[in-house]
Amino acid sequence: MRYLLLASLLALPLAAQDTPQAFTGGTIIPISGSPIMNGVLVVHQGRITAVGAVGQVPIPAGAQVHDVTGKFVMPGLVDTHSHIGGGDGGDQSGPIHPAVRILDAIDARHDRIRTARAGGITTANIMPGSGLLMSGQTAYVKLRDGNTIYDLLYCRDVQTEICGGMKMANGTNSIGASPRPGTRARSAMLVRARFVAAQEYQRRLAEWRADTTKARPARDLELEALIEVLDGRRTVHFHTHRHDDILTALRLAQEFGFRIVLQHVSEAWKVANEIRAANAPASIIVIDAPGGKLEAMDLLPDNGRVLEEAGVQVAFHTDDGITDSRFFLRSAALGVRFGMSREGALRAMTLAPAHMLGLGDRIGSLEVGKDADFIILSADPLSIYARVEQTWIDGLKLFDLSNPTHRAYAEGGYNVTRDLATHVHAGMEGHH
Repeated sequence: MRYLLLASLLALPLAAQDTPQAFTGGTIIPISGSPIMNGVLVVHQGRITAVGAVGQVPIPAGAQVHDVTGKFVMPGLVDTHSHIGGGDGGDQSGPIHPAVRILDAIDARHDRIRTARAGGITTANIMPGSGLLMSGQTAYVKLRDGNTIYDLLYCRDVQTEICGGMKMANGTNSIGASPRPGTRARSAMLVRARFVAAQEYQRRLAEWRADTTKARPARDLELEALIEVLDGRRTVHFHTHRHDDILTALRLAQEFGFRIVLQHVSEAWKVANEIRAANAPASIIVIDAPGGKLEAMDLLPDNGRVLEEAGVQVAFHTDDGITDSRFFLRSAALGVRFGMSREGALRAMTLAPAHMLGLGDRIGSLEVGKDADFIILSADPLSIYARVEQTWIDGLKLFDLSNPTHRAYAEGGYNVTRDLATHVHAGMEGHH
């Protein structure tokens, strides 16, 4: 009974709202253009229908008007590297598992999805871990208030559509996979060998399609997944830290022609020009405390600045729980603190990661026709005093700091649902 009551507290409608919503008087940060000091944002049925200055944008008749004077409105944050949702991934039975799908392990009702929304994150690339050379297929999800994984996925049909990228890794984590590759050189060899096998499988499939009188090659789920990588339909998200490991990842991408997003790249500042020459985007993490693994010891706080100045497309990510999703926004502030431009740092939280996931036409900026995913902040997004007050996804308010239940996810610990359920149960006993 108490869990049913809790579910009723958390439940929100999934259908896009029928009443236009207008947000007026605040500072609009569209990312795709200059900030609008006294702005208007209008959304309807899950899409942005107008954005501009007060007096220049008509407010539809019958719209619900929200006065956000003194607030800041910007696109929802996009996290290219997250582990929320309680998923797992490839196990230690082997170093390469491209057929594993993280979507088969995500709990759509998991607390960490709600805490991510409390941090202003509206889209995430949920990954398997980095303990293997290939840990499996990632899932691009919108953090809707869903009951099942199908409510969150960007793809409509998990059997026929690409629902995410491919997680690959090199360096310390994957060297220790079982059976152990043992060295960096052998790790790269194993990956190359698997891609060569996929190319051969791809050739045999092409021959069968050209002459269907031949027997179809037996299905191989691992090689099928790698063919999606070879065809450019599935982006590789490559966990890598040291500068030599970064170059190995770029060589593999060049040899087999796959699309790559470099993840972490702690020593990217050492090879920024090489990353730019390869036209590879880089998603980086901000760690503001010492410690961690040896291969990340040369991570510099101005990594983002060096990459931006080299002309590399830069994004930030959480790797949640390395960085708690609730504190994601401070990554941009720290980026600026160490030399990134304001525009580049805010883009690195929104439109740049959206492009890295192939979703830049739908999310990442406040433009007419795009999804109505946005956040309302109490102060300038780079201010230490800025708090996410509201998170809207598809035109629905899914986080509101003034709601005590929602606020618990912004300020509570790791057992918020249990604590809320206990509170509800205690309240029932007191009432009786």
